[in-house]
Amino acid sequence: MKVSEIVEVLSARVYAGEDQLDLDVQSACGADLMSDVMAFVKESVVLLTGLMNPQVLRTADLMDIKAIVFVRGKVPSSDLVQIAKDSGMILLTTKYSMFLACGRLYEAGLHGGGIREIA
Repeated sequence: MKVSEIVEVLSARVYAGEDQLDLDVQSACGADLMSDVMAFVKESVVLLTGLMNPQVLRTADLMDIKAIVFVRGKVPSSDLVQIAKDSGMILLTTKYSMFLACGRLYEAGLHGGGIREIA
C-alpha cells in the first residue's frame, strides 16, 4: 500500500515527507513501546503511535521506518516535524484511535508480512 493511500484511508494530515507519498509499505505496526517496535518490526512498515517524543523518530530511524502516523489527533511539535524532515521521514497525523486506525488499514488491505516471528 502506498503512503498516499494511507493518507486517504486515515484522513491523515501530512506534516513531513509530502514528496514521498508514493512510498510502498507492506504492513503496519501499532505501538507505544519503542522496545516492542525494535523487537518485532521487520521491514517496510508504517508505525502508528500515540507517543510523541524524539525517541519515536530515533527508533524509526534505527529500524529504517520511513513513515510514522500519530494517532488520536495529536499534533507534532515543530521540533518533531523538523527532525522528521531532516531524517527524510514521512510524518502523518490522524484523528482515529490506534485501534481504529490499524483496523481501517487492515480493512483497506494492509495485512501482515513485516513482523518477525517469535520462536
